[in-house]
Amino acid sequence: MRAAEAGDDLPWIEDGSKVAPTDARALSRLFLDRLQVLEEGTREYQYARNTLIEMNLSLVGFAARRFRNRGSGEMEDVIQVGTIGLIKAIDRFDLSRGVEFTSFAIPYIVGEIKRFFRDTTWAVHVPRRLQELRVTLARSKEALAIVLNRQPTVKELAADLNLTEEEVIEGLVASNGYIAGSIDTPGSDDESDAKGPRYAETMGEVDPALDLFEDLHALAPLLQQLDDRERYLLEMRFGLEMTQADIGRELGVSQMHVSRLLSRTLTKLRVGLLSV
Repeated sequence: MRAAEAGDDLPWIEDGSKVAPTDARALSRLFLDRLQVLEEGTREYQYARNTLIEMNLSLVGFAARRFRNRGSGEMEDVIQVGTIGLIKAIDRFDLSRGVEFTSFAIPYIVGEIKRFFRDTTWAVHVPRRLQELRVTLARSKEALAIVLNRQPTVKELAADLNLTEEEVIEGLVASNGYIAGSIDTPGSDDESDAKGPRYAETMGEVDPALDLFEDLHALAPLLQQLDDRERYLLEMRFGLEMTQADIGRELGVSQMHVSRLLSRTLTKLRVGLLSV
């Protein structure tokens, strides 16, 4: 190492990515300390900042490895967005807080990578135009919420983005395709209400009439197989709700005979349903 040509007291590092991690930790503290007093835009500032990035690229690789199973062909993109997180950490780090730079930088790097997957991974297919609109809407909603101290309306979003209300609504609906949520997710808007009702508990109950519909659907072809007298018998008993005595008088037979006819017909239907 030699003194930087710019004349400051930082050591000259030809390739920061080749610095051993243990040395990088100590050198990073020195470079971060100098970066806070150097004037932004100067050669000295750029040298210190770029060297810090090179020395800490191993942090990006470390954080990116936990996302290696997210999909093939994306690791290069993950490294790139992770590097953006590293740069943000360098620009916002404050030595006076007494926090190790590594501990400070990792959440920035991981956060940037997670944001990448959040903005590029969808649970269902959505046109690229609507994917981009979703990101734009999210930024507009966040900015307007700060100004208005409440969530903006569709009309306010449309005015802010110079879009029609229909386009905003289309983008908001498309946003629902980004992630497939679990029905066990709390249904309350209050994130702290972990014991609140789940979506599954608010989705209604199974209509008991569905069972009746299925039974009648299966029964229809069996009724077609009965003769006219058997169908007439069932119509009087269950359609017209006539008593067996009334049916006997209608048919000119005894009530006992009506009972045997009904029993035989119902048994025929029951056997047919069980065999379906």
